[in-house]
Amino acid sequence: MENRVSAIKTIDIVQISLMAAITFIATSVIHFPSSMGVLHLGDSMIFLSAILFGRKKAAISSAIGMCLFDLMTGYTMWAPFTLVIKGGMGYIAGTIAYRKNYDGNKFSNNVFAFVIAGIWMIVAYYLGGAIILTFISKEFTLEKALIIALKDIPTNILQVVGGMALALPLITALKTKINR
Repeated sequence: MENRVSAIKTIDIVQISLMAAITFIATSVIHFPSSMGVLHLGDSMIFLSAILFGRKKAAISSAIGMCLFDLMTGYTMWAPFTLVIKGGMGYIAGTIAYRKNYDGNKFSNNVFAFVIAGIWMIVAYYLGGAIILTFISKEFTLEKALIIALKDIPTNILQVVGGMALALPLITALKTKINR
């Protein structure tokens, strides 16, 4: 049995770091606080990294970039959730976009990938919000917290749709340039 060690190449570190920084900037520059979270453009960069670099790099860069935003802007209690949720979002989008040898090149499959990744994010943040409400306040039972957390779902849907609206033309333009 062969012992296969995956070597991390310098280009991998550069691509992950660059996308983490771009994701952080896209989230930080234009964002609007919502009831328990924030509406931002960072999801577009998660989708972009999933198509340009695949699931692993998208997962790592998304988790780092978004988690840094939480840590640096006062959303610290969300950071552990964001690390998992946004990392999962990048991983899901990249996995679906690269299935069946599409290699992120089939527009309709990319839309499908973003929708599924978006649903993951919406559901996970809904549950995360309920957990946070349950632990930060003694007056909220889990049942009440699940009801209150529903108010953030429309904002998260808007965030995913906005991320798709920005990412899809950007991906098309960049893929055209890269494939020349």
